[in-house]
Amino acid sequence: MTHTLVIDTSYGSTVGLVGHRPIIETDSRTHVERLQVNIAKACEQAGIQPSDLTRIIVGTGPGPFTGLRAGIVTAKALAFATGAQLIGQNILDAQALLGIIRNNDGSLTPITQQQAQTSDDGTDKAETTERRLILAVNDARRRQLYFELIDAQAYRSALQTSQPAEQRRQLATLIRMDIDYPDSIVQRVNQAAKQLHTVAGDYRIDIIGHGAQRYSDAWNQLEQAYTILDASLPEQGKEGLQAFAELAITQLNGGATPAPAEPLYLRRPDVSVPNPLKHVLNHGAATAADTH
Repeated sequence: MTHTLVIDTSYGSTVGLVGHRPIIETDSRTHVERLQVNIAKACEQAGIQPSDLTRIIVGTGPGPFTGLRAGIVTAKALAFATGAQLIGQNILDAQALLGIIRNNDGSLTPITQQQAQTSDDGTDKAETTERRLILAVNDARRRQLYFELIDAQAYRSALQTSQPAEQRRQLATLIRMDIDYPDSIVQRVNQAAKQLHTVAGDYRIDIIGHGAQRYSDAWNQLEQAYTILDASLPEQGKEGLQAFAELAITQLNGGATPAPAEPLYLRRPDVSVPNPLKHVLNHGAATAADTH
């Protein structure tokens, strides 16, 4: 029997076994400290020991440095100790999926049922009259957002194939994963959407992910903004946790190698290598040899 653990610390902390409700921590001051406690609790609720784990899905961000690193290091250590398969999954693709599978009543349609919503010519029955774009975001703090712009119709169609995840991303992504200020994001999205409009007709834009509501004033400048949802896929109960895991597992399509469990920070580090000591009295910079 497969036991799959999901750990995502791209925003707060979400931990859970697939088939069970996740344990969610939103307090940024304590979620890292409670991570291992919550993993143990999740295993206990599922009636298993950590040694029973067969697969670990870990969120790779993009997200803030400290929390993201804690989740990935913990997942790596646990995979090493248990021999479980380790797969990394970025949160922005997951936010785009949330926008696709979420119904008006808040329920989620499993990925495996998406095929029924695709017409014979491969187009999305629900989106044949108006193209839908998803601006997937995650709070980067410092008044910035991690984001990418996804063509929902192309993304859903690609999910029905056995294409590797990178090929799927190339087909569906209009603006690749980046970090920017909301006002700049609006300008870039409007430009990309206008180019799409010339070849694909009318469209709407849904903004999905943590930080979406905080910067809602900026979205008023989007030419076709439609829905704002401040949420994350793995936080959507046991159905969301399962969808997050299923999305990660699609990376194995066609025998492809899954994404490494490495953090996506996107932002340049705050620290840098210091410059050599300044020259004084025509002497060269100090070296290690000068100290002996």
